[in-house]
Amino acid sequence: MGLRTKTALVIAGTAAIVATLIGLLVHQLTAEDQRKNAGHAADARLVAAVGAYSSGIDSGALVNPPDLPAALRTTVTDRPVRATCLQNTGGSGSPVLWAATRSGRDLLAIRRSYAPQTRALADLDRVLVGSGAFVTALGCVLGVVAAAGAGRRITASADTAQRIADGDLTDRVRPKGNDEIARLGAAVNTMADALSARLEAERQVTADIAHELRTPVAGLVTAVGLLPPGRPAELVSGGVDTLRTLVENVLEVARLDVPGVERAQHEKVLPSTLAHRAVALTGGDVEVTVHNEAAVSTDPRRVERILANLITNAQLHGAPPVTLEVDGAAVRVHDNGSGFPAELLTHGPQRFRTGARERGAGIGLGLTIVTGQARVLNTKVTYENPAGGGTLATVHLTPAPEHA
Repeated sequence: MGLRTKTALVIAGTAAIVATLIGLLVHQLTAEDQRKNAGHAADARLVAAVGAYSSGIDSGALVNPPDLPAALRTTVTDRPVRATCLQNTGGSGSPVLWAATRSGRDLLAIRRSYAPQTRALADLDRVLVGSGAFVTALGCVLGVVAAAGAGRRITASADTAQRIADGDLTDRVRPKGNDEIARLGAAVNTMADALSARLEAERQVTADIAHELRTPVAGLVTAVGLLPPGRPAELVSGGVDTLRTLVENVLEVARLDVPGVERAQHEKVLPSTLAHRAVALTGGDVEVTVHNEAAVSTDPRRVERILANLITNAQLHGAPPVTLEVDGAAVRVHDNGSGFPAELLTHGPQRFRTGARERGAGIGLGLTIVTGQARVLNTKVTYENPAGGGTLATVHLTPAPEHA
C-alpha cells in the first residue's frame, strides 16, 4: 500500500470517526432534551390534575391504574413526591411516558405516548447518518487530493535522488514551500552538492596523480629500451607496460567522469567490422560469429574500446573459449569462466574493485571505462551469467536510420 493510499485512508478514517462521535453526541443530547421537556410537560399536567382531583373535578388523570410501572409505583408510594417514568413497551408498541404522585390514599397518573419524540429522534438519526456519510466522502476526496499532491512531491524528490544515484550529479530537486517535504528536497540537494564536490575532488586528485606519473613512466619506457636483452629486461618491460596502461586508464576514467568533455563522433558502420577490429586490438584468439547484422550509427573508436575491454576482461578473469557474436545491432562477448560477481550484476562495475577473488587480479578500471564510454555513446551494456555457465556482456548499439 503506497503513501498516497495510506494518507487518503487516514484522512477518510479520521473524518468518519469525527462524524460518528459528533452524531452520537447530538443524538444523546437531543434524546435527553426530549426526555426532559416531555417530563416537564407531563409533570405540569399532573399538578393540574391533582388540583382538580382534590376539588372533586374530573381531571382526566388515571386513578390507581393497574398498569403503572412497578418502579414508579414504588417511588410515589414510599414518598409523597411527583415522579416520571419512560416505559418501553417492547415489540411494536410505542414508548409511554408516565407521571404519577399520591393524593391521599390514591395514586394519580398521567399517561402520554412518547411516539412523536421517538419518530423525531429517528428522523434526526437519519439526518446525522446522511451528514456523516457525506462528511466521510468529502474527507475521502480531500484525502485523495492532499495525498496526491504530497505524493507527487515526494515522488519527484525520490526520482531526482535516484537519477543522482545513477550518475546524474547535475540534477536537483525544486522544493516548494517550507514544509517537511520541501526540507526533504533541500536535504537531497545538499547531499547531491556534497557528493558532487567529493567526487570532483577525488577525480581531480586521481587525474593529477596520473598526470604526474606520465613523465616518469615515459622515462621508464625509454630506460627499458636501453637495457641489454635478457630476462631482467623482459620483467622490467612487462612491469613498465602495465604501469603505463594503468596510468592511461586512470586518465581516461578521469576524462569520462567530467560531463561534456568527451563527445562521440557518429558514423554509419557495420557491427561485424567493429568486432573484428576489437579482436585485432586485443591480439587474442577470439572467434567472431555473425548471425545477422544491420548498420549502426555510433562512434567506431569508442565501440572498439568497449569491445576490446570486454574481451580483455573475459580473457583475464574468465576461461576460454572467448567468443564475439553479432546479432543485429547487438554484440555479445561470452566466456566460460565462473561468472560475474553478484555485486557487479546488482550495482554495475565499480572502479578499483573486481568483486570476486576467483575472477583473478585486477583493479576494475576496464569495465569502468566500458561504462563511461557507453554513457558518452548513450549506449546500454548489460551483464549476465547465462544458464549454460560463463559470462555474457552485451553491447546494444543504435541502428542507423534507413535513409542515412
